[in-house]
Amino acid sequence: MSTDTTASVSTHILDTSVGRPAEGVAVTLAARGGGADWVALGGSATDADGRCKDLPALPAGTTHVRLDFAVESYFLSKQDKKAEAQQDAPANRDSGASGVFFPEVAITFAVVPGEHYHVPLLLNPFGYSVYRGS
Repeated sequence: MSTDTTASVSTHILDTSVGRPAEGVAVTLAARGGGADWVALGGSATDADGRCKDLPALPAGTTHVRLDFAVESYFLSKQDKKAEAQQDAPANRDSGASGVFFPEVAITFAVVPGEHYHVPLLLNPFGYSVYRGS
């Protein structure tokens, strides 16, 4: 059993619509403890492997963590590339003005000191799922 006084967090994103990591997605991290307000800790962006390797450390006393994934720009860039490849394809599907159904994904979870939490995001244009990984 670990004697660390803080938890740690990592994440990665897999775009299940293409079976590849989602590169360049901005991820921000916030934390709170004991019913306090959320404190923004900073963020990172996913690398070519879809991973955020440099998320900020959690402060002592953290009980809840929120990961915010800004996926809209990722999907818009994918749409632009797809439109270039298939010029006769519709630019937008029934997703709203931007053509992106989920512009952001916010995941909130509880943590305990000394544990590591790897929280992968499985993403596609019309849905997502998360789980506690290892």
